[in-house]
Amino acid sequence: MPAVPAVEGRAAGNGSAASVAAADDGAAAGNGSAGNGGTARRRAGRPSAALLDKAGITAAALELINRKGYDGLTMAGLAKELDVAPSALYNHVASKRDVLLLVEDHLTSLVDVSDFGSAPWEDAVRSWAWSYRNVFAAHTPLIPVIAVLPVTDAPQTLAMYETVSKGFLDAGFPQERVVSSIVAFESFIFGSAYDVTAPEDIFDSGSMADSTPHFTAAVRSASSGAGRPADVAFELGLEALISGLGALRG
Repeated sequence: MPAVPAVEGRAAGNGSAASVAAADDGAAAGNGSAGNGGTARRRAGRPSAALLDKAGITAAALELINRKGYDGLTMAGLAKELDVAPSALYNHVASKRDVLLLVEDHLTSLVDVSDFGSAPWEDAVRSWAWSYRNVFAAHTPLIPVIAVLPVTDAPQTLAMYETVSKGFLDAGFPQERVVSSIVAFESFIFGSAYDVTAPEDIFDSGSMADSTPHFTAAVRSASSGAGRPADVAFELGLEALISGLGALRG
């Protein structure tokens, strides 16, 4: 992701807030007394901070963002989502930025970089780019944040960049062109992730069709082709980038 000064952002997580709550409900096993036959019962009130973990925080943050957008992610809102006091949440993350780093790292860990080092550069970039686009197409509210969030203290994100950078260097890219080439791909990938969620009639010229005959005809021609328009456009652009940037190799 482009390394530019950032707003708060980036996130991670696998479990769900519901799974965290379920774990809380079962955590009291073995705490019963002879008076209740040994049946474990959770104390009334909020769960203790010890029952929280980063995976649960990440999952709850993703759910909150998916429902309410990035602006809906607040520390108070996240604590409520997890059914804990804000003070318990702060035992695990110091700020909203820390939460976003967890989310970023989780999403980045889902991006497939396995072909770097085992397949030709072109094939490795294709599989990486398609996987990258698909991951973020499912989380578009986070793109404006994550695209400009520094990667400091994000181990999974840095691991992805390390793998991709080595793949570019091994393919013959000049070292000084590696980062700018990755950013060029990412800029295209993030924009294409938005395109996946665009309405099918986004280019419908409606009542102005007669005054825009060339564009209208092109739109109709494209819509009659095979494949989902967002995928067709992504493949076209990706192949152009691979061909163009590939020329930088020594």
